Amino acid sequence: MDDADRPLSESPEVGLSRRRFLHGAALASAALATPTVFAQSPPSPGPTPVGSLSGPAAPPLAGADPLAPPDKQPPHLEIPIPHQRLGWAIVGLGELALGEILPAFAKSQNSRLAGLVSGHRNKAKKIADFYKLPEASIYGYMEFDRIAEDKDIDVVYIALPNSMHAEFTIRALQAGKHVLCEKPMACTVAECEAMIAAAQTAGRQLGVAYRLHYEPMNLAVMDMCRRKEFGEIKTFSASHCQDVKAPNIRLSAPLGGGPVGDLGIYCINAARYTINEEPLDVMAVATQPQSDFRFREVPESVSFLLRYPSGVLAACECSFGSARLSHYQVLCSKGTISMDPAFSYRGLRLRTQRELSAGPEESQRFLEPVDQFAAEMDAFSRSIQRNDPFPTPGEMGLRDMRIVLAVLESARLGGQPVKVA
Repeated sequence: MDDADRPLSESPEVGLSRRRFLHGAALASAALATPTVFAQSPPSPGPTPVGSLSGPAAPPLAGADPLAPPDKQPPHLEIPIPHQRLGWAIVGLGELALGEILPAFAKSQNSRLAGLVSGHRNKAKKIADFYKLPEASIYGYMEFDRIAEDKDIDVVYIALPNSMHAEFTIRALQAGKHVLCEKPMACTVAECEAMIAAAQTAGRQLGVAYRLHYEPMNLAVMDMCRRKEFGEIKTFSASHCQDVKAPNIRLSAPLGGGPVGDLGIYCINAARYTINEEPLDVMAVATQPQSDFRFREVPESVSFLLRYPSGVLAACECSFGSARLSHYQVLCSKGTISMDPAFSYRGLRLRTQRELSAGPEESQRFLEPVDQFAAEMDAFSRSIQRNDPFPTPGEMGLRDMRIVLAVLESARLGGQPVKVA
């Protein structure tokens, strides 16, 4: 156990003091039992320095380096410098922002909260008070463009309904701010392309919040697949399902809702970072029960098959009307890699199975968990500070949007194959 948890009787400092006391008492007793031996010894040349075990210190050698630092601090002494934290404004104060994004700043090293943007000022004021932000750091949607004058804001995190991603991303970029946008990046390919063009024109970074690219276990899976630790990849399968209760913006088609863009995109993106290819075409089927009022505008469930140039197939499913399921499996020529749960904020589990002559060898891999939102925000801040490419840029969001739209088109056509643009 740590010293802080150790009982006083077991504390190493207390034990050491007791041993020194007993050792000193033994020496004192020995001295009293020896009458005249030390009195006949030659006189000491001087006091022994504290800490010395061998008598007085010898004079320093000419030209030798000092054994103790001089009065002045040595020039090579490194003094810790606090991390420079970029200021972030959160746009959209819904469940995701309140439950995950805002609390993540407490664990961030390169990012700090600097602004709030909401259509409900009273709500924003309560949140600002809680996080000790000045009222001047609160913006409404109408005066959002005034963030251009706020030098304390470096980055804008878009956590709005999907239909609003493109507008507020472009406005933030035009205000001179870097942007991290939630997935799906937008609702159309044209919107994604406009967002990328706006970032290039502004000379600012545009990232998409694929948080699992900054999570240790998924990073380990990416590495295994790149190195082909379990041989050639044969198939990929993934499920991301949950029971979504109304009212919920994810059930609204005009707001860009639906299970493919909200949940299926995790399967699509995981297939990319394991297979490391882009799909050629897709086949999809959807269910939209008329008996459930929640699914008047969006499908309840969608299953789809992606085909890749190497011949690998990815079978995926997503649902807004089922029990919770979050997993993927990579089937390889010499074993399997499984994540279950795979897409959750916490509690991810990674298991592997290797085929050996003596039989399958199974193992569970344990890696230190991180706050996924703090990790992705800090990664974006570091990319800006170092002027490095961000691992999940707008171009990745555009590629995923092309696949999402192909899935929806194939489902509309009753399962006919649709090429990915």
